[in-house]
Amino acid sequence: MQQQIRFCRSFDGTRIAFAATGKGPPILKAPHWLTHLEYEWQSPIWRPWIEAFSSDYTLVRLDERGCGLSEREPRDFSFDAFVRDMEAVADAAGLEKFALFGHSQGGAVAIEYAARHPERVTHLVLLGAYLRGSLRRAATPETEAEILAQLKLVELGWGREDASYRQMFAMQFLPGGSLEQVRSLSELQKVSSSPGNAVQILRTAFQLQVRAAAPQVRCPTLVLHARGDMRVPFEEGCLAASEIPGARMVPLDTRNHILLEHEPAFGQFFEQLRGFVSHGPSFSGLTAREAQILEHIAQGLDNAQIAARLELSEKTVRNHITSVFDKIGVESRAQAIVLARERGLGQRSRSS
Repeated sequence: MQQQIRFCRSFDGTRIAFAATGKGPPILKAPHWLTHLEYEWQSPIWRPWIEAFSSDYTLVRLDERGCGLSEREPRDFSFDAFVRDMEAVADAAGLEKFALFGHSQGGAVAIEYAARHPERVTHLVLLGAYLRGSLRRAATPETEAEILAQLKLVELGWGREDASYRQMFAMQFLPGGSLEQVRSLSELQKVSSSPGNAVQILRTAFQLQVRAAAPQVRCPTLVLHARGDMRVPFEEGCLAASEIPGARMVPLDTRNHILLEHEPAFGQFFEQLRGFVSHGPSFSGLTAREAQILEHIAQGLDNAQIAARLELSEKTVRNHITSVFDKIGVESRAQAIVLARERGLGQRSRSS
């Protein structure tokens, strides 16, 4: 496996580094805190992720502005800038239609992108994601004080040879990690960005809010979240799944925010991903809109309810359903429901 690193310019001229690996249908990974394309290639934490994705797909991932091989001193660290960086990479990589993966903070970036570009995103997969940053979750004075203390620790201790400050953060991401894995993540934090950039990226993450964008997502969506996630509460994953139309929620039995290769949740994640993106809710040949309508059919909704959910006319819904039935080879709604549920559609509605 080889990694091809390229560069492009974002909307404000900032240089953004991105890399492509593997062969197959494209998946674009949204940027998150903190990355380094070259260091991840050798990382005992991230290398298994790259290999697992690249075995079935063309994985495109990017270094967030201010991180890794991307420009280290950009002027703008706003949330909108992160989204527009991904727009630039999608264009530079020649991706017309693709699945989108958002992990942690990258989940919010992915949701915003999917809402802005429904014609390009075929599937949305979220892991440990959230719609609102820590300071947007009705934070108590104690929580706010803790967040400010974290920012001060990053500012003062990030660049030191003494890794104790960084390892505190690493343990939140990997409470079940080995000493080698915690040390590797700590080193990644050090090499990926400067203390000043890390603070600005964290400030943006703590303040982000994409709850208004979530209902605008029009592609099939799969939400996975660790039950014991120590970095992003499980409830935040549930909120994301409830706000995105037709989203399916899969709990993972782990405390790790970053899944580790040896744990069952890692295998479960990729099993769900492959079933969803390759053979799942889209089926072969369905457009993103048709796949979304089939998901609603599997949930037991009638045409009027689907039309209301998607803000379409009932005539448009009927036309889509005719096309769906033709493409998946069924003659009735009952047959469509059986086939769709066999493929895993409609589970969130039936289990709620």
